Amino acid sequence: MEINMLINLSELFTLEGKEKTYTPDIEMDIYHGPGGDYEIVSKEPVVLRIMNLGNRKLEAEGKAMLTLRIPCDRCLDPVEVPLEFDIVRTLDLNESEEERVEELDEQPYLKGYNLDVDQLVCDELILNLPMKVLCSESCKGICNRCGTNLNHETCDCDKR
Repeated sequence: MEINMLINLSELFTLEGKEKTYTPDIEMDIYHGPGGDYEIVSKEPVVLRIMNLGNRKLEAEGKAMLTLRIPCDRCLDPVEVPLEFDIVRTLDLNESEEERVEELDEQPYLKGYNLDVDQLVCDELILNLPMKVLCSESCKGICNRCGTNLNHETCDCDKR
């Protein structure tokens, strides 16, 4: 069963310029990204300031910090990758959910007057993942013949 942290934004629409700071927990334990599924080994509550801009638009600014366990690109050993990133979004409630998804090419993090914090973090994670993950700069990788992890063992494939 998947549990998502939803923030009800309706109270912010009572007054233009009204703002509120939220510190919701990230509920997900696995990040399902385009490159695979990665375990979230540590996470801090998201700090999110949301302000009413008027005309059914909100501005969300915040920060997220978490650590993902991602396989090394050379040897596939797990690497803990700390990530800290800013969140800056304009939330336009005049647009339908379909328009937002089509425009941004991402999953909907706005559901009516509710903000899905986990989905917002997922959408930001895509933009903040490192291009290359290495267990160390000197990683030797795996043998492309026998699959031996050359950081832990040697093989005789080069001698043949």
